[in-house]
Amino acid sequence: MRAPVPVLRSLDETCAREFYIDYLHFTIEWEHRFDYAESILYTRLRRDQFVLDLSEHHGDGTAGSTVWVPVSDVTALYKGLHATGYDRISPGIEADSPGGPTMEVIDPFSNTIRFCQGKP
Repeated sequence: MRAPVPVLRSLDETCAREFYIDYLHFTIEWEHRFDYAESILYTRLRRDQFVLDLSEHHGDGTAGSTVWVPVSDVTALYKGLHATGYDRISPGIEADSPGGPTMEVIDPFSNTIRFCQGKP
């Protein structure tokens, strides 16, 4: 077996690209649409070792899901995200989280990504 790939529901391609590509700095590994140009999008994204699929397909993922992501330096990630100029959210770091310092971001579709710096 290999690492699982979470599938999150996406409802608007433009908003998804602004959030995941421009703000979180993911890159697109691949995209899939059926035979017509206006077809719904299924895409695989990557940032470092974090791989994530976004799907506009009904039944793939549920808006409001949560993904927990371990990071080595949540403060550096925080500073990098705040430097992007994306003004739709302004996450902070919760230092006293049970798993260690944690920063949550909520995408335009109500999915939460929890970046957690594990305790030593």
